Amino acid sequence: MKKVLIITYYWPPAGGPGVQRWLKFVKYLPDFDIQPIVYIPENPTYPLVDTNLLAEVPKEVTILKNKIIEPYAWASMFSKNSTKKISSGIIPAQKKQSFMQKMMLWVRGNLFIPDARALWVKPSISYLSEYIQENNIETIITTGPPHSLHLIGLGLKKKLNVKWIADFRDPWTTIGYHKALKLTKKSAQKHKDLESEVMNSADELIVTSPTTKKEFEAITNKPIHVITNGYDAERIAKLSLDEKFTLAHIGSFLSDRNPQIVWQVLEELINENADFASDFQLKLIGATSQEVLASINDYGLNDYVNNLGYVSHQEAVEHQRKSQVLLLIEIDSEETKSIIPGKVFEYIVSERPIVAVGPQGSDFAEIITGTNTGNFFTYNEKENLKTILQKHYEAYKRNELKAYGVGLQQYSRKNLTQKLSEIIKSL
Repeated sequence: MKKVLIITYYWPPAGGPGVQRWLKFVKYLPDFDIQPIVYIPENPTYPLVDTNLLAEVPKEVTILKNKIIEPYAWASMFSKNSTKKISSGIIPAQKKQSFMQKMMLWVRGNLFIPDARALWVKPSISYLSEYIQENNIETIITTGPPHSLHLIGLGLKKKLNVKWIADFRDPWTTIGYHKALKLTKKSAQKHKDLESEVMNSADELIVTSPTTKKEFEAITNKPIHVITNGYDAERIAKLSLDEKFTLAHIGSFLSDRNPQIVWQVLEELINENADFASDFQLKLIGATSQEVLASINDYGLNDYVNNLGYVSHQEAVEHQRKSQVLLLIEIDSEETKSIIPGKVFEYIVSERPIVAVGPQGSDFAEIITGTNTGNFFTYNEKENLKTILQKHYEAYKRNELKAYGVGLQQYSRKNLTQKLSEIIKSL
């Protein structure tokens, strides 16, 4: 078997979408004659924890651990709540930021470049250099965010000239929250310089969307491959659907994702149809920002909300299968067209219709419409959105509400791992 060293920050018991991608790749790589070795921090500060995922780590995989200095652990001494939110990407709107939050964002953006895990770079290069040479490892993979892990790959590439694949689960300088970091001109340029150096030093790049590939092609001539996130075969017993007409949003509901168009439509449907008002429930599963909750209240929807907060991945999948309709929201901006939320792929195999709202030209819109699993709307298509929700409600009343997906197999984790294995073997 060909050995490959995978350098990742997020690993069980971390929760959230960041851990899923490489946990599943590691699970299936041995099926394609590749032996994964995983390098992770020994004492991480994870904003979300899901201990159930520990059971999915293959027993035979070698896990290397090395201590990390975590600035978020220091910051939590001043404000535990703000630290947890900012470290998980939930950044309050500019006008509502406290002095402490503004200071934390400035420090995060300007003193820790590219991110708060930058202090792990040098110790990791030192630790891994010896291990790579002693174990004859020819290929390494770094995955970010946090993008500081790509600097570990850069250092090992310079020192040992190993083959290096850099996997970008999200963009670097164009990701939505980057603008919120209160960067000085010098810091912003340093981010761009590091981004360029990483992309032009790695042997191959992997991205999760076609739009990100186009963006990166303007920075580097290195080969760029699109390997999206995907779904795994979840062993879940047949579940009864919710009795209520549930519209479920699963995952982090960030401030900038606040879909006024959805709240307006729901308010109208409730006021116009007493049966809809009696049957409807809005399910929120995952961390939800105060701005989103305030908007829900402004539109008179509080009495219809079932806010479950963060749940384990297993429970989240169960809710996907039980809910009547699944809600998917992306920020309405040019930068977010490339974002394909990891939950899209679990949504499309849930057999529940998806209602998605995002910017025109979104990559995830193509996946939803191409697999016949839902409908996509831009932020100015209020009447079309209202029509679809009415149709779904009528189908629910007839007990006929279901999605009939096509072409889903291309997004299975095993098929995606095969694509990864071919890239590794080609080096």
